[in-house]
Parts: sequence; C-alpha cells; structure tokens
Amino acid sequence: MRMVNLGNELLRISPKNAQSLEFSRDGGRIWQTRMVGGSGTGDFTELMYTGSELLGRTSRGLYVSTSGGRNWHKRSG
Repeated sequence: MRMVNLGNELLRISPKNAQSLEFSRDGGRIWQTRMVGGSGTGDFTELMYTGSELLGRTSRGLYVSTSGGRNWHKRSG
C-alpha cells in the first residue's frame, strides 16, 4: 500500500518524491509533508500500519516507526 489510515490521519508516500511521506487530516483534500527522507531510508515503496507501529518497505530495506512516520529505524533480522 502506498497509503495507510492512522486513525485521524491518512499517511502516504509522496507521489512526487518517494523519499517523502505526506499526511492529511481532512480525508485527503489537503496534504502536508510529514518527513523528507534521504539516502538513509531510500525510496519508500510500501507502507503498512499494524496498530502499534508503522512499517515502511524501502529501496534500502525494512524500516519501522512508532512516531506516526516522523522517525524511522531500520528493522534488523
């Protein structure tokens, strides 16, 4: 998935820059930048929300966020 529902927010991979994530609090009418990645995370290709953590598959591996996509850490193993 390129977009996930985080309860009161939608979170998506930016259609203009796959290293960036955007969020919306109005059902997708207005999007704002949540985070701009870089060579550290690579390009996001997929997002999944488990209820307690956000998983992001990227060109550099699997990353996890417990901050709604603001900060990411590489998932080991």
